Amino acid sequence: MRILTRYVLADLLKVFLLTLTGLTLLIFIVLIGKEAVDKGIGLGPLVRMTPYLLPQAMQFAVPGTMLLATTSVYGRMASYNEIVAIKALGISPMAVIWPTLILATFISFIAVVINDVAVSWGMMGVRQVFLTSIEEVTYSQLSLRHTYSLGKANITVRSVDGHRLISPTLVLQGSGGRPAWTIAAREADIKLVPEDGKLVVCFYDFELQGAVNYSDPGKFQYEISVDDITGSAQKNRSPSNYALSEVGPAIVEQKQAVARIEQANVAQAAFGMLTGDFDSLSNASWKANEREIENARTRLYRLYTEPWRRWANGFSCLCFVLVGVPVAVWMRYSDFIASFFICFLPILIAYYPLLAVSVDQAKDGAFPPQTVWIGNIVLALAGIWLLRRVNRH
Repeated sequence: MRILTRYVLADLLKVFLLTLTGLTLLIFIVLIGKEAVDKGIGLGPLVRMTPYLLPQAMQFAVPGTMLLATTSVYGRMASYNEIVAIKALGISPMAVIWPTLILATFISFIAVVINDVAVSWGMMGVRQVFLTSIEEVTYSQLSLRHTYSLGKANITVRSVDGHRLISPTLVLQGSGGRPAWTIAAREADIKLVPEDGKLVVCFYDFELQGAVNYSDPGKFQYEISVDDITGSAQKNRSPSNYALSEVGPAIVEQKQAVARIEQANVAQAAFGMLTGDFDSLSNASWKANEREIENARTRLYRLYTEPWRRWANGFSCLCFVLVGVPVAVWMRYSDFIASFFICFLPILIAYYPLLAVSVDQAKDGAFPPQTVWIGNIVLALAGIWLLRRVNRH
């Protein structure tokens, strides 16, 4: 039995590691290219992003690689009648299947860790590199496209001469019913102030248009928070970018925030009724309050969902193997590509839609967060049923 176990695991690990290296490299190149194209990042920042993008590449590569390695090994064993030979010796096929299931369970735990690192440390690291390179990125984008969005502001230039922006126009979006502001100038320059976390745009010989119009041949500075551009501020940070160790404290904090908003709404309603200020209780006045409480609760639902989603994504490796092993043995294809796509097609049709729908509904609070495991459970049950048929016949 130990000989069979070593044989299967050695073959599986060899295919898994080789395929994982190639697929991770391919996805990594795609991610690097996407960052370069979308953000106009140069070679230096891209090199600094490398360690942060690697976990993101592995996050996508590990489940698919596990399925590919499984169908390759067991499809070859079945096509060479090795499974038949094992049965002829009176040995259950499960003797060569159990080692793979145990390995898949171990890799699933590793996949959970990779997912956690990728969406927290990895994504935040990419944002940090972008933050420190934003001055370079801004000049690069303005040179290439002559326009660039800086958070709520959009800047357009006629041309770029070194660090001089020729004929720049900055449009700042209005908020709270206030009109937009437009700043046009003869020239400008941009400077990052890392210690303040701000991008400072200096306009020379400018004209300001908005609620009031004003022109001056001198200098005007406009500061843009880098957090508003990158979304890296704690208040703007998505629950999807929290590490698992941060989710628990964040849930407690968000519960307190929801309670504070609800108490404030109750106090406002009571004060309005006591003072006879019924206008403050009208539908129009309560819309802002309703949006605030709805946003706070949605964020809480997303925080509840995130740990379950991470674990479900990680254990997709085990679920893929549960389906891949019996299908590969049953189909008896030595061509691993054919076996892989025969297994992957039902996964693509059933698993990923179930995962997407359950995650969306859980984030909205319509379903409990545990429902994100529905896709995994369906795959696992189908795999267990197929394994019983393979073992029996």
